[in-house]
Amino acid sequence: MKTMAYTLDKLPLETLIGPVARATEVLVRLDERVARSPVRDGFVERQHFADAASALWLEGELVHLEDLVLHDAHMDIRTPTHELTRAHAVLRTRRRIFAQKPDWALSRDGFLALTGRGGAMPAAGQKSRDGEGAGASSFEADDRDDAEADRLAEEFAEIDAVLARSSRILNGADVPARKEGRPEPQNGLIYDLDWNEEERLAEWQAVVAGARDLPVVLRAAVLLEAWSDIEVLQHATWLGPLLIAALLRQEGLAANHLACIHLGAKNIPRERRRARNRGDRLLAWLDAIHDAALAGQKEHDRLVLAKSQMERRLKQRRASSKLPGLVELVMSRPLVSAGMIQDRLKVTKQGALNMVGELGLREMTGRGRFRAWGIV
Repeated sequence: MKTMAYTLDKLPLETLIGPVARATEVLVRLDERVARSPVRDGFVERQHFADAASALWLEGELVHLEDLVLHDAHMDIRTPTHELTRAHAVLRTRRRIFAQKPDWALSRDGFLALTGRGGAMPAAGQKSRDGEGAGASSFEADDRDDAEADRLAEEFAEIDAVLARSSRILNGADVPARKEGRPEPQNGLIYDLDWNEEERLAEWQAVVAGARDLPVVLRAAVLLEAWSDIEVLQHATWLGPLLIAALLRQEGLAANHLACIHLGAKNIPRERRRARNRGDRLLAWLDAIHDAALAGQKEHDRLVLAKSQMERRLKQRRASSKLPGLVELVMSRPLVSAGMIQDRLKVTKQGALNMVGELGLREMTGRGRFRAWGIV
């Protein structure tokens, strides 16, 4: 157990102001580009995939974007691994946060729902009156399927628990009576029973309240460092950066997208992120936010150029041509397979391959079977 509370005094402000200003500038520039971008929805969705894969990379697990895209489309070419399902959980959580109002994730209901401590599952693909979550609107059906699958899994888990309890009672085992309002004890093989998540969550929320008067990007770095230092959750360490990304969106610095903090942190050596000095760790997280925004700018500019090149191939096409639909699909995914094109555009496999050839997409896998394509 951690015995020392996280404190906000003695922050090395003289060394932090410069990096805070640089990160803020790049983040705001990226958000301004995305706000008026013709590829906004595709950019946001691609960022979800990239950040989900990066979250697992930071934990020492390699998840291929190709596998994550196919798993999300329910077109796995092999049995999903545990790491892949965890990456998909990150992906779905990012979509869920972005589909809500900017202040939802750090509200009481949002925080309880995201940490698995209560709150009803919102309607999949829910959008606010002002249009927040438009980037997720085209995936409402997929999100609805995921939500239904979650509810079904929970129901089966409850049934299994009841059957297991009944079997122990019938076999004469001593089974303690249930107590209303108290959670079931955690499995000691999966959880560290001395790890009090409630206390750690309360400590981190106290840091959130105490850092309220700091500049937004500096507050984000402090909360990221505190989340890592307090080690809030045992099995969802990736949730912290998503909450901070939601904070940046809530404060208007990244109002039109969800910052890819995991992606930026990949460029920061672990020695810096885990340095003994708190000032060094804060600088590392500021650099992660800065690098995430820089990477977002480069990806956005690449998508704009790629879309303009593909749209040249759409000139003088029939109004019934399905190539524009393929362009939108390619812009919203790091890569696409023939099966995904068939499912989305309702064409034959040969028709999908012909359309890929007409757009001049690049084959990304280097394989003869189970091929996938993307933009250059």
